Amino acid sequence: MKTHSDIPARKHILLNITTVLTVAALAACQPATPPHESGIQKNSAAKESLALDGAADKPIPAEAPAAVAYSPAAVYDVQETAPHVTNTERYQKQPENPVKAVAQEPVSTFSIDVDTGSYANVRRFLNNGRLPPKDAVRIEEIVNYFPYSYPLPQDGRPFAVHTQTVDSPWQPEAKLIKIGIQAQDAAKKNLPPANLVFLVDVSGSMAEPDKLPLVKKTLRILTEQLRPQDKVTIITYASGEKLVLPPTSGKDKDTILRAVNSLEADGATSGERALRMAYEEAQKAFVKNGINRILLTTDGDFNVGVSDTETLKSMVAEKRKSGISLSTLGFGTDNYNEEMMEQIADAGDGNYSYIDNEKEAKKVLQHQLTSTLATVAQDVKIQVEFNPATVKEYRLVGYTNRTLRNEDFNNDKVDAGDIGSGHSVTALYEIIPQGKTGWLDNSRYQKAPAADGSKNEYAYVKVRYKLPGQSASKLIEQPVPARSIPLAQADTDTRLALAAASYAQQLRGGEYNGKLDWNAVEKMAADTRAHDPFGLLAEFRELVGIAKSLSSKQPEKQGE
Repeated sequence: MKTHSDIPARKHILLNITTVLTVAALAACQPATPPHESGIQKNSAAKESLALDGAADKPIPAEAPAAVAYSPAAVYDVQETAPHVTNTERYQKQPENPVKAVAQEPVSTFSIDVDTGSYANVRRFLNNGRLPPKDAVRIEEIVNYFPYSYPLPQDGRPFAVHTQTVDSPWQPEAKLIKIGIQAQDAAKKNLPPANLVFLVDVSGSMAEPDKLPLVKKTLRILTEQLRPQDKVTIITYASGEKLVLPPTSGKDKDTILRAVNSLEADGATSGERALRMAYEEAQKAFVKNGINRILLTTDGDFNVGVSDTETLKSMVAEKRKSGISLSTLGFGTDNYNEEMMEQIADAGDGNYSYIDNEKEAKKVLQHQLTSTLATVAQDVKIQVEFNPATVKEYRLVGYTNRTLRNEDFNNDKVDAGDIGSGHSVTALYEIIPQGKTGWLDNSRYQKAPAADGSKNEYAYVKVRYKLPGQSASKLIEQPVPARSIPLAQADTDTRLALAAASYAQQLRGGEYNGKLDWNAVEKMAADTRAHDPFGLLAEFRELVGIAKSLSSKQPEKQGE
């Protein structure tokens, strides 16, 4: 005898059966695809020539949402264009740096950062018709994406330090101090021999056009740059690890390319075991006084074994002591673990890049090969002491996950960022001069101590670094003169850096952009006239326009 409680269950079963039959019927109407052409194994010319540049990565939905909601947690869920598809990309929380009163905290210390992955990842969001989540936007990576034309060092040191102070476009009475570091630029032919291990994720999650096919294109680009004295090892990992190619000379490009072209995606992802294997193989082929680096290509979706970012960071940090560095190349969407990719590259004294198209792969591994692989200075730390006689308040723009304790500056045991050959690094501080209105109210009960110091300096910059392979650091120091110029009179590098920072801050909500809106940011980008051999500035202006169009509309004025 059937009860009333059986009826809903029967209806549910019948509904499921009906749904399955309907889907099967629809599928039967579609042209059949031979098994050998499915997924990543489809090797047609059309698949290999997929449009991988910019907006062609994915079709823009007819009604793109004005903004993507983000949560303050590291993992955010976004409803994609296809129904019932959940985006579980993971980003480290990036709070803004707080404003500091010079009377209480005159010293600021941070590690340099030459990663650029955030810029390309943000570009991917915009080209797909969505604003990026706030925590995906790291200001320093947006600013440092561009090559700057700072003068090369002339004193035999590995890099030179340059500063310029301009009127801030964000705060009426504020100034902006730009600190630019330019490394020596060695020619590719002068690089030491390279021992490279390609660690390639071939798990099932990589079976998308913007993942393994793009990984293979990227590795082909790098292979073409190899010299006979370089050697490559290829390891793949999915449900297990496999040595696909033992150490092979760069002169045997055909052998390397055959191994790259044979890669196919299938299985789960056990990244931690593969990392250990990569370090073992890199150690076997270790080149003394050479470049020893692992290049991890993945979407970061480690779903088997150890996948905790902090645990992986600890392992990578320990392994770097052997002289083997780790760089990460991120690919893909939806389940992309950007937090892990950026963090373990930092721990491994390498670089983090996000590859969203073939053009980006060429930028990272062709145009900037020497800076990507060859290190000229290690553990580079910046410490700025602000002069209380001339500066009332300050804030560091970006570098939120790179700040260090002041005592870390002189501690050579504390790890920091590395600078590659030809790299430039740019940092910005916004300051409020003494006697001007800033962000902070004057204290009711505590009077600021009398300011000592020369009225001729805003700040004093110290940069500490180690030469590759050395354990004792060296020091560069210089003052920042207490003078500024209008932004319109600034050099092209400064104007570009401020346009990029304004764009990044606006993407993060514009909290520190003052009255600057998207129209003003668009004008700043349009007025940038830096040297642009690879079309990066032209693309930047387009991205600013896309971000402007995707942003929430300004409220209509009353009476309109």
